[in-house]
Amino acid sequence: MNDFLHKLPEFIGHHVALSALFVILLLALIVMQISTLFSKVRELTPAGLTALINRENPLLIDLSSIADFEKMHVPGARQVAMSQFDPEKKDLAKAKELPVVVMDKDGRGNSVKAAQRLVKAGFVKVHTLGGGVLAWHAAQLPVAKGNK
Repeated sequence: MNDFLHKLPEFIGHHVALSALFVILLLALIVMQISTLFSKVRELTPAGLTALINRENPLLIDLSSIADFEKMHVPGARQVAMSQFDPEKKDLAKAKELPVVVMDKDGRGNSVKAAQRLVKAGFVKVHTLGGGVLAWHAAQLPVAKGNK
């Protein structure tokens, strides 16, 4: 270890760009972890969602397109188009104290934006499904088809 510490300044001097890239990536990783810690939106794995469904019966909102929703969705989920998603609606306002899980097809779409809108509207227990419905299906969990 002592030898490593003596050679480190020499390595950094010879590889400035590589060292700078390492520092930038390390800082980005730290910032991402800190923002995740303080976020009011929690990302669930398919197993975590299964546990939440079994414990608390959350409201499941699927923002996938109608075509994707009809092909495959988490049983019990309600399809809502992002253009019609409104956390201030009376239907949703009744669920402010309930757990709400927002998902989309692949977890990279609108689910995080919608979850943040729910938090701003005063919802307390807001989650997203990491990897979306595709992750749910990949975990070999049951899927529903059709519009219900």
